[in-house]
Order: sequence, then structure tokens, then C-alpha cells
Amino acid sequence: MRHVELEALVHGENAEHVFDNILRWDRYPELAPHVRETTVHSTLPDPRGSSSWALHFRSGLLRWTEDETFDREKLRIGFSQSDGDFDEFSGTWQVEQQGDDVSVRFSCEFDFGIPSLESILDPIAQRVIRETIAWAVTGLFEKVELLGEIELPATAAPSATSGEG
Repeated sequence: MRHVELEALVHGENAEHVFDNILRWDRYPELAPHVRETTVHSTLPDPRGSSSWALHFRSGLLRWTEDETFDREKLRIGFSQSDGDFDEFSGTWQVEQQGDDVSVRFSCEFDFGIPSLESILDPIAQRVIRETIAWAVTGLFEKVELLGEIELPATAAPSATSGEG
């Protein structure tokens, strides 16, 4: 299983506001160039949600539908694929107030279930997922500091991923 993490600090925000905005999956296609489309089937105020995703990946699309759980009290979102291109895909978002700022942690694990292509597909998927989350978080909030080593490409063209592999 491949693991993807991203941490960010959103300056001068309220944790509940950040939590509510992260859940705006419908906005991700305008925020992150890898995201071709999202369809929100259900979301807050229900404690469970569902959404479908299509990401530009290599020369095609990576598609899945996920089931989500929303724990507003703990500011935690859990998700796992219910149908799609991954053999396994699940993870969490954790939001936490830290003084005047908000910590956002995204973590997921995935497996395509194709051992012979793992060395080719996994690193590309890992990068695409991580960049997608970084673009979304930096697009949703005005003052965001991405923690760790990540650099987003200067141009946000979806075709940047289509020629790989």
C-alpha cells in the first residue's frame, strides 16, 4: 500500500470554518487542475456522505466513488472507496485549531492491486493525489503554509500529467 500525507497551516482562520470548506468537494475541479469532476451525492448536515471523483491520471482518468464520515465534534473526515479504479483507497482529514491558526492533515493509503505495474503507477498517483490536496487547500483559504517538501508546478494545466509513464 502506498501512503500519501500532506500537512498545511491555515493562518488566521477558525477550525470549524476550515472543516466546512474542506468538505466542499464540488469546488475541487476549479481549485485543482488534476480534478476533472466531482459529484457530491450526500454531505453535511448528514454524518455520512458520498462523492464521486475523476482525476486526470497519465493519459486517462482515475475514477472512484467514496463513502465519507463526518465527525464535526472531532473535526475529522474519514473516507474509503466504495467503487472505482483502486483495489483499496481510504484515508482521513484532520482539522485542529492551533492558536490563531488551523492545522490541516490529509492522509490516505491506496493500492491498485496490480503488483507488476506498482513501480510505474504508484508514484504518479501519489504525486497527483498530494498535489490535488495542496492545490485545493491553497485555493480554499487566503493564507496557507504547506508543510514538508512539496512544490506545485508553476502552471496548473491538467495536461501536465497526461504524458507520463
